Amino acid sequence: MARPRAYIVVTGSELVRGERTDRNGPFLAREALRIGLEPARIAIVGDAPEELEAAVREGVAAEVCLVSGGLGPTHDDRTVEMVARALGRELHVDPELEEKIESVSRAAAERLRRPYADFVPGVTKQATVPEGAISLGLAGTAPGLLVAHGDGRVVVVLPGPPAELQRLWPNALETDAFRTLLARTQPPGRRTLRFFGVGESSVAQALAEAGGDGGGVEATICARDFEIHVDLVVEPGADARADELEAAFVPPIERWLFSRDERPIEDHVLSLCRARGLSLATAESCTGGMVAARLTSIPGSSEVFLGGVVAYSDDVKRAELDVPAEILETHGAVSAEAAEAMARGARERLGADVAVAVTGIAGPGGGTPEKPVGLVYLHAEGPDGGIAREFSFPGDRASIRARSAVGALHLVRRLLTRSREEAA
Repeated sequence: MARPRAYIVVTGSELVRGERTDRNGPFLAREALRIGLEPARIAIVGDAPEELEAAVREGVAAEVCLVSGGLGPTHDDRTVEMVARALGRELHVDPELEEKIESVSRAAAERLRRPYADFVPGVTKQATVPEGAISLGLAGTAPGLLVAHGDGRVVVVLPGPPAELQRLWPNALETDAFRTLLARTQPPGRRTLRFFGVGESSVAQALAEAGGDGGGVEATICARDFEIHVDLVVEPGADARADELEAAFVPPIERWLFSRDERPIEDHVLSLCRARGLSLATAESCTGGMVAARLTSIPGSSEVFLGGVVAYSDDVKRAELDVPAEILETHGAVSAEAAEAMARGARERLGADVAVAVTGIAGPGGGTPEKPVGLVYLHAEGPDGGIAREFSFPGDRASIRARSAVGALHLVRRLLTRSREEAA
C-alpha cells in the first residue's frame, strides 16, 4: 500500500537568501515519515507572490501539503492568500479567531503603550482565512490552520518560528480530517545504527555485501558530525527482511557501532558517567567550550558535568590547569603531552572523576610543516588511567572544531566502555 505523499513548503525570503537555515522542513519531513506519510519534497520559496503561489499549487496536489511561515500581520505575509488561491476558496474574516487575536493584540498594545488602533489592520489580516479552514490555535497572533479539500486531502499552515510550529503541529494531527487521512496508512518501522571510527565507503560496502536494501527495507547512509549514521526504514511486513539485512550487515563493522538509537554522543557519555557514578569535566583550547556546550545541551547534565576550563592561551593553561611550563616550552601547547596535562589539571582543579582535553590548530593560520592546520590532540583521563588520540582533520576552521568536539566525546565514551569491559 503506497503511503500518502507529503509536500512541504517552507516560506521566507531570508531562507532563500541564505541568511537563515531552514529547520522546519526537516522537522516536518521527519514527522511525516513517523506518522506514515511519504515525504515527497521540501520546497523553500521566498515571499514573492508568484513564487509562493506556484509552490503551493504544486503542493496541494499531494495528499498532504504542509506550509510554514508567512502568517504574520505585515504586507509580505501572503501564505493564507496563496493557499486560498491555489484551492479556489474565498477568504473571509473568522469572528471567533478575530476575537482571540484581538485579545492578544490588546494586551500587547497595553504593554507597549501604543494605541490599539495601530494593531487593527494586522488583527483583521491574521483573522482572514480560506473558507472551511479550521484553526489549530495561536502562536502569538499567528494562527495555525488546516483546510480539507478534494478527496480527503489536507493543507496545514503553520507559523515560521520553529518552536511555535512544533507547538501547534500536534493540534493538526488531532483533527478529524487528518485522522481520516492517516487511517489509510501505516507508519513504517525505523531502525537506527550509529558508527564512529569507520569510513562511509566501508559502511556502504558492508551494506552492499549484505545484500543492500529492497524488499520493503530502505537504507540510507549519512556522514554527519564525524559519525556515520545508517537508518533503515522498514515497511509493514518487512521486519524479517530487515532482521536478515542487519544480521549480515552489522558483524563486519560492529566494533565501530556505538548506538542503536538517535541520542547524540553527549547523551551517551552522560549516561555512561551516570551509570558508574562518575563526574565529568572538560579542558578545551581550540574548541573554545564546544565540548562543554554539547554536554550541557542535554537536560539533567548537571548530575554528571561539573564544569570546564577554556584555556586558550599558554598563560591560562599554566595558571588554571597547572600545565607545566617545561611541557609547553619543550613540546608546545599543541601536543599529546599538553593534552594529557590539561586533562589531569581539569580533574584536579575541578574535582572530577573524568576529564577530557582538546588542543589543536583549527586554522586557517597558525600551522607549520611540523604541526599543520587540522592537527588535534585529545586526552581523556579517568580513575583507571587515560587514553589519547591524535587526529589530522581536513576542512575549514568550523569543521575542524566540530570534529574535534565530537572526537573528544567519543574518546570519553571509549575510555568508559573500555573500563567497563575490563571490569567485567
